[in-house]
Amino acid sequence: MKKIGIYGGTFDPIHHAHLILGRQTCEQLGLDRLIFVPAAVSPFKSPAFASGEQRLSMLRAAIAGQQDFAADDCELKRPPPSYSIDTVLEIRERDPKAELFWLIGADNVSGLNKWHRIDELKKLVQFVVLDRGRAGKTAHQYPVVQRNIDISATEIRKRVASGRSIRYLVPKAVEEIIRRENLYRESGT
Repeated sequence: MKKIGIYGGTFDPIHHAHLILGRQTCEQLGLDRLIFVPAAVSPFKSPAFASGEQRLSMLRAAIAGQQDFAADDCELKRPPPSYSIDTVLEIRERDPKAELFWLIGADNVSGLNKWHRIDELKKLVQFVVLDRGRAGKTAHQYPVVQRNIDISATEIRKRVASGRSIRYLVPKAVEEIIRRENLYRESGT
């Protein structure tokens, strides 16, 4: 049976911690494919600084050449907010026999029961917690992919806004898009 991971998030911008944990999850769980899904508007977060198209462009640039990584714009095409259940149902329709895994940051586990149609979602996917060693520990029964990586999109946006380097925090192609599009110059958070 094909094993597909779904990695939803704002990806504002995508950075090396996302990619490293994505790769480690593929290896640890034996995933055949990992689909990165940028949210249009997360029900639990502030709006993204970069547009959906810009975040999708950065994501595609970051994963270029990775045959088992894919970017999916299904949430950007739907009216907001972005609900995980809708994404899972769409991916399930495309690949009805696949075993689905939803990757969630450790900082989001405590709010999981507030997710839209969570009981239905829990029947469709196996949640996998990505722990970068930054969040407090929350009791849960989900498998964990752990790697201490202290990189955050907030830090990257602050560095860009203050004119500091983001080299080594994001792939070079993402850095070029940020520079070309003048992203995050005003944001700082």
